[in-house]
Amino acid sequence: MASRFLELGIRPDIVKRIRTLGILEPTPIQEKAIPVLLQGKDMIAQAQTGTGKTFAFLLPILERIDPQIPVVQSLIITPTRELALQITIEVKKIASTVGAEVLAAYGGQDVEAQVRKLKRATHIVIGTPGRLLDHLRRGTIDLYKLSMLVLDEADLMLHMGFLSEVEQIIAQASADRQMMLFSATMPNEIRSLAKRYLHNPFEVKVKSEHVTVDEIEQVVIETTDRAKQQALVKTLERYNPYLAIIFCRTKLRAKKLNESLQGLGFQADELHGDLSQAKREKVMKQFREAKIQYLIATDVAARGLDIEGVTHVFNYDIPHDVESYIHRIGRTGRAGETGVSVTFAAPKDRPFLHLIEQGIHRSIERIHFDGQQMVPKEKEKTRRENARSESLSHSNARHGKRERKNQRERVRGHNGSAFRDRDDNHSNERGRRGSYRSSGGRSGSRSRSK
Repeated sequence: MASRFLELGIRPDIVKRIRTLGILEPTPIQEKAIPVLLQGKDMIAQAQTGTGKTFAFLLPILERIDPQIPVVQSLIITPTRELALQITIEVKKIASTVGAEVLAAYGGQDVEAQVRKLKRATHIVIGTPGRLLDHLRRGTIDLYKLSMLVLDEADLMLHMGFLSEVEQIIAQASADRQMMLFSATMPNEIRSLAKRYLHNPFEVKVKSEHVTVDEIEQVVIETTDRAKQQALVKTLERYNPYLAIIFCRTKLRAKKLNESLQGLGFQADELHGDLSQAKREKVMKQFREAKIQYLIATDVAARGLDIEGVTHVFNYDIPHDVESYIHRIGRTGRAGETGVSVTFAAPKDRPFLHLIEQGIHRSIERIHFDGQQMVPKEKEKTRRENARSESLSHSNARHGKRERKNQRERVRGHNGSAFRDRDDNHSNERGRRGSYRSSGGRSGSRSRSK
């Protein structure tokens, strides 16, 4: 049966190569984007990581590159070094098929080595805004014959404050270039950027929430901030994942958690912006090769990462919006595989949890960590109800005992009063009798009354 990629316009030798990489059929974003991009049209694509969007722009780029022209023909701008490196790895797997030369240009690497390679024939450059501007100022990269420009993860570039740098790069590119903008979300600033620089763009929107719901087992562990690390350790011991990413809110929290887990004997390492580029690349290489089991990362450092074999994602710190949650747990359950996502939530996190559940249109199973063990929410509810019932039973029993005691005291009190009344009456009677005898009978009594 003919490959659907052939029908979309991708040449046979590229299709044959991607089949060896396990890419057999196009994803929805590839189905929609590839034919349009092969026509040279501008595009705005809203799609989450994990939908296949990288190959949605890489395949048309490779199809249209002319290796006989020794200039930069395609530029892919990414917000992070990790994402630039990842795309470079992917494109190099196929570039030799069409004879294209590829360069990754990002900070933390030897700039002179990049300059030397740029002097030779380089057809595709993948880079971060800061390093690309550095090359443009040095005059070591020329975009005057650029035919294809990609902004990947545009919303993250906005979040990281890179839009000004991106606009400076666009201003030095060929006016005849085709432009592609890919973003997980589409805030107003990104729409405004697209309106300024894209010409009659074709719009594509692919939702991935169904992947989140259908292919990833999601669990919330209710705990406290004080007990969260203990709950995480118990959870890691319970699941023992093949590869897992643990998300923290800040670089400092990622660093401290990594130190704690390493101290407990876990094969873990950290990934965040405070690491040198050499260290970041070493960590990613070890993680991809499964030499470390747990990657403790911040959202920015892990944005766009696509690592084969990640079976579990742990949200040590709960994300504060639906998009971040979907992006995080999308690191697992890739390519149709199942995955597991565990989110730790303290009482103060309940508003964010409610927001996430509304966004993914489902309730997430709760497990309660009582400081010692994990108790499913229903069992915890039953346990609490039983405890309340038992407490009420004990309370009723104590109340019953008090009532019986009070009743006995009332009975004793009543009997004592009766005995006292009877004794008083008996004493009065004796007194009357004594008085009667002393007066000599009834007449004496009357005469005394006179």
